[in-house]
Amino acid sequence: MSPRARGLGIRIGRGTPGELNAITDVPGVRVGHRTVIRGADGDSDAVRTGVTAIFPHAGAPWEVPVYVGTHILNGYGELIGINQLREWGILMSPVVLTSSLAIGKAYDATVKWIARSSPGSGEEVMPVVSECDDSFLNAILTFPLTDQDVAAALDDAVGGPVAEGSVGSGTGMQCFDFKGGIGTASRVLPADEGGFTVGVLVMTNHGDRANLLVDGVRVGEAITDGMPVEHSEGSCVVVVATDAPLLPHQLNRVAQRAGLGLARGGSMASNGSGEQMLAFSTANRLPRAPRDVAEVRAVLDGPDRPPWLLSALFGATVEATEEAVVNALVAATTVIGRGGNTLFAMPHEPALAALEAAGRLER
Repeated sequence: MSPRARGLGIRIGRGTPGELNAITDVPGVRVGHRTVIRGADGDSDAVRTGVTAIFPHAGAPWEVPVYVGTHILNGYGELIGINQLREWGILMSPVVLTSSLAIGKAYDATVKWIARSSPGSGEEVMPVVSECDDSFLNAILTFPLTDQDVAAALDDAVGGPVAEGSVGSGTGMQCFDFKGGIGTASRVLPADEGGFTVGVLVMTNHGDRANLLVDGVRVGEAITDGMPVEHSEGSCVVVVATDAPLLPHQLNRVAQRAGLGLARGGSMASNGSGEQMLAFSTANRLPRAPRDVAEVRAVLDGPDRPPWLLSALFGATVEATEEAVVNALVAATTVIGRGGNTLFAMPHEPALAALEAAGRLER
């Protein structure tokens, strides 16, 4: 397994991670990756891309949807399916992540995969697909992604540990001018706060090196070498899962808090970026059988209600998002892409030295 922040002595926040410290700590959530690497380092047509798929539970979400919410912090990016998510507040497909110019291919391939998996369902399910731009490393105009690549990520989605760093849709992504990619983390609330789990998966492609904070320490300022030849403001996609019984309007609020987690790491959500957040709850499985009314559970909210539970869920989301970004940085490896463009892995020792000097490292 790739190294992780906690294994290096970095402790983000005060909450308790789940057993895996991953989005898959939420029971039933599954993640699959397809890493697509073609061509030698430096080739003009080198491919450094991939697909990541997140399922809300062990079954088929088009047969058993769940509640969902969204938030767009800055909108220079695409989230296919956001209109239906906002209108109905239900998630009926896996969430598929990939490269910016491959979202059409990923959408089309996911429709085909659903149609093969569940004949008859492909006519009514509109998949949810989001993206970040990996064109610095990836020859995107060769249109390298195939139906088979997307299907592989969907087929391989499982629970358990989640691969991080330069994998899946994170293969060609950057983070604060280092190599970035996929990161994940989780928090489990204490029993007297409901005992619910919040898990986060990020696809990082954002940040300016000078702004990078790790546990509040200005690590980016301490590491000035290994800068890419071209800086991009980039984007970030955050997927939040929880088993707390939340309704769509509450999940919108949870998705907003993921933006605070990005900010704690130094993100400015700049004008040229696309921060897209999606949060779903696995607590209520919504029937597709012909009926008009279903009983659901929900956390109570409003000004005359005790605020502690929603506040605890918000805090867990912020912490898990912040840590997921650091995990992506820690796990990512140096990748050389098209034309010799290179994103260097964040060197651990200078980062740890800065944290230790600030008294923020647990050896």
